[in-house]
Amino acid sequence: MVNNLNKVAADFPVLNQKVNDERLVYLDNAATAQRPNQVVESLVHFYQNDNANVLRGVHTLAERATAEYEEARRKVQHFINAPEPEEIIYTKGCTDGLNLVASTYGEANVEAGDEIVISIMEHHSNLIPWQQLALKKHATLKYIHLTDDGEIDLEEAKTLITDKTKIVAVAHASNVMGTVSPIKELAAIAHQHGAVFVGDGAQSVPHMAIDVQDLDVDFYAFSGHKMMGPTGIGILYGKRELLEAMPPYQYGGEMIGFVHQFESTWAELPYKFEAGTQNIAGAIGLGTAVDYLENIGMDNVQAHEQALVNYLLPKLEAVDGVTVYGPQDPAKHTGVIAFNLDNLHPHDVATALDMEGIAVRAGHHCAQPLMAYLGLTATARASLYLYNTEADADKLLSAIQETKEFFNHGTVKA
Repeated sequence: MVNNLNKVAADFPVLNQKVNDERLVYLDNAATAQRPNQVVESLVHFYQNDNANVLRGVHTLAERATAEYEEARRKVQHFINAPEPEEIIYTKGCTDGLNLVASTYGEANVEAGDEIVISIMEHHSNLIPWQQLALKKHATLKYIHLTDDGEIDLEEAKTLITDKTKIVAVAHASNVMGTVSPIKELAAIAHQHGAVFVGDGAQSVPHMAIDVQDLDVDFYAFSGHKMMGPTGIGILYGKRELLEAMPPYQYGGEMIGFVHQFESTWAELPYKFEAGTQNIAGAIGLGTAVDYLENIGMDNVQAHEQALVNYLLPKLEAVDGVTVYGPQDPAKHTGVIAFNLDNLHPHDVATALDMEGIAVRAGHHCAQPLMAYLGLTATARASLYLYNTEADADKLLSAIQETKEFFNHGTVKA
């Protein structure tokens, strides 16, 4: 286990640079994380030594590639405590995994008059698939709203989820509000009414220990790139009995059992949902990212980020003119911190911070219904990860003060 996370930045060469003549402070981790040397080296090693297609060759390179590909699947299974590797489906990312569930399970099980329940703070990836499914099937889409503190209103959820509900889909952690949703409780409520629960783990898997069996979620999707893996690779976990009953998502090579002229049969899990040549290198790189995180320990990752939130959030809230969204109590707030500064447009704030070498995100964060619910069009967003430090937080605070001075008085530091 790595106990001192203040030293891990050395594994990320991209952080050792200047932007606009300032030390880079990367605070856009909710959009994508940086990759450590170990992940990059695993990709190079695969392409230089083991590159071959998997599952369809008996030569040495194909067997080595297949072994690495399947070992990565087992690493992910262990990482989220799934019962078996066959329940781990490789996807292009979290969005792809959520669309897979909507297009297969949803298509087969939702009928006119049924209900789909999501929350108002969902990322578009966990909103549009259900919105479009409801429109297509003439089902009712219902939204769980938020408490005054920006958290899921669990009491309202209990009234919205009924015996007509077929699917409940909620993000485990918000990419805007900095909250962790009570998905174990929501899954239990869904099951009481015969519905399945779909978890969006994009903002949770990189930052906290996940146990899908303890959560008792039916499906759980996440991306590799937010947890320091390559882009273009993701995971969908699903309970075996549900996956076996679902139709394929796409058709082609590898997902077949046998093809006749006028009908076909499908491969066993997980291959039924992995048509065509997959992102083999991405899967192997994701396995290396899992190794990296497990070497540090997810409890250490979460504790490090929480310490940074405890340090940064009260100071940010104390800045005159800054509005922070989500819980004001640092103990209830993740490392995703959305804020606005006075009457400045978030894009102007982000541009000013970039001039100080600080990378933050600005916009609606793929959560336009949430923005409308909050009466906003956009926010700035700083998001922390394991390689960030108190010095990064201090630089953000200082740059926000300087941004205020510049837009209020037209002065900058000497």
